[in-house]
Amino acid sequence: MTTVAGLRERKKQKTKAAIQRAALRLFKRQGYEETTIEQIAAAAEISESTFFNYFREKEDVVIYDEYDPQIFETLAHGPHDEPLRKSIEKLLDTLASVFEADHDAIYERAKLSLEVPELRAHAWEELEKARDLISSIIASRTGRDASELDVRVVSMAFVGAAFEASIEWVKAGGKGNIVDHLRMAIEAIGFYSMVERLQSV
Repeated sequence: MTTVAGLRERKKQKTKAAIQRAALRLFKRQGYEETTIEQIAAAAEISESTFFNYFREKEDVVIYDEYDPQIFETLAHGPHDEPLRKSIEKLLDTLASVFEADHDAIYERAKLSLEVPELRAHAWEELEKARDLISSIIASRTGRDASELDVRVVSMAFVGAAFEASIEWVKAGGKGNIVDHLRMAIEAIGFYSMVERLQSV
């Protein structure tokens, strides 16, 4: 049963990614506002009802990130005796190559998220979700409580750094690798020192 469930989930993720790619092509060609869900469904060769099985609305097509589950899973279940800093550094190395391979799609999503008003309106909600996820990961890896103020502050610092890194990358026209901008951002706020202090308490 586990294998079947795993295959079903992978198929679902593959379909979601295909819908997103079709939508991004349309957004780039004719604009976000001008693109309808009907057009996205047609481009992805699915029905509109199938579209809504995967996404609640058009905005979700841009917000959806197939890498998020992989990122959080990797950090949450890293080797028990491995410092969280090392786990994060290894993850960034992996992401750098993955994101480079999917550079154009990631750039288009980031650009749309910053330029389209209704997508920017979702930003705070998404940032809070990311903060809560990272807080739970830090808590599981450090033995701290995710609700503690210092854990939440450190988590939000990382999320804020990631957000600013994406802005810088988009301003640069997507030149280079977004992970390089993220590395500079977390170094600028002394993120690793914050994590090490959490682990030492």
